Amino acid sequence: MEPVLTCEGLIRRFGSRTAVDGVDLRVEKGETYGLLGPNGAGKTTTISMVAGILEPDAGSIVIAGRPMSTGPSPAKRLVGLVPQDIALYPDLSAEENLRFFGRLQGLRGRHLDARVHAVLELVGLSDRSRDRIDAYSGGMKRRVNIAAGLIHEPALLILDEPTVGVDPQSRNQILESIEALGGAGLSVLYTTHYMEEAERLCRRVGIIDDGRLVAEGTRRELVAMVGEHDRVVVSAEGDLDSLARAVKGLPGALDLVRGPDPEHFEVTTASAPGLLAAIVAAAPGAGASVTGLEVREPDLEAVFLHLTGKALRD
Repeated sequence: MEPVLTCEGLIRRFGSRTAVDGVDLRVEKGETYGLLGPNGAGKTTTISMVAGILEPDAGSIVIAGRPMSTGPSPAKRLVGLVPQDIALYPDLSAEENLRFFGRLQGLRGRHLDARVHAVLELVGLSDRSRDRIDAYSGGMKRRVNIAAGLIHEPALLILDEPTVGVDPQSRNQILESIEALGGAGLSVLYTTHYMEEAERLCRRVGIIDDGRLVAEGTRRELVAMVGEHDRVVVSAEGDLDSLARAVKGLPGALDLVRGPDPEHFEVTTASAPGLLAAIVAAAPGAGASVTGLEVREPDLEAVFLHLTGKALRD
């Protein structure tokens, strides 16, 4: 199946500075793809080129088989852009804003009515549809912002940090809406400063730094690239010293750490699933009984820091 978005060799310069330097990426149908990078890494420049706002100095962008450019392009109708800033008219209601943006996209009559109703339902604001935007909370404004990007049923939705500055409840509502979009088959290009959002929403992640895509893959693939390992927290009763010695000698056990809690220890492994049964089997012979096993997988934050030398919010 043809990807919804294909970027090849994207380069964009501003004077002597190269903001994007040879970026290749693709987003499949129904995939939520996370583009992560510290401030100034090239994320916003990249998505501006994908949306047809900036012309690349080199490289190509194809949306569902159609080439993208800053001039008149059928590809632009296939993209919904939700910027960081609220792009709504504050003295109009949510419904009036959506009708306006829908008409700009060529929607009319019953089709427009149906789309306004559908996107308001999706973002959970049907009951506030006739309230003015300037009466909304920050989280509600961001939800209408997303609805405006969806009004024309794009093939690709670009979300540029859609949860910045919102309260936890609104943030969760936004994330649930985005999860529903992916489940319905929409492709999403997602940038965020919150690593937990990327881990929750994105099937694949691209890490961009100094204008280059330095790594790309699923969380598991990225973790494997930098040699991060799972940690298994073992809770047990009985002779923990003997059990710890037995577990340390098991195939796949790389390191073992005893913490201050006398009923727990942690073992590092490259493959937790294969080690769990072996730990349980080793316990009786060591004079212990396993009461709990918790697998703590390595996270993207550690990978990001390893690859860029920076925290995501730097």
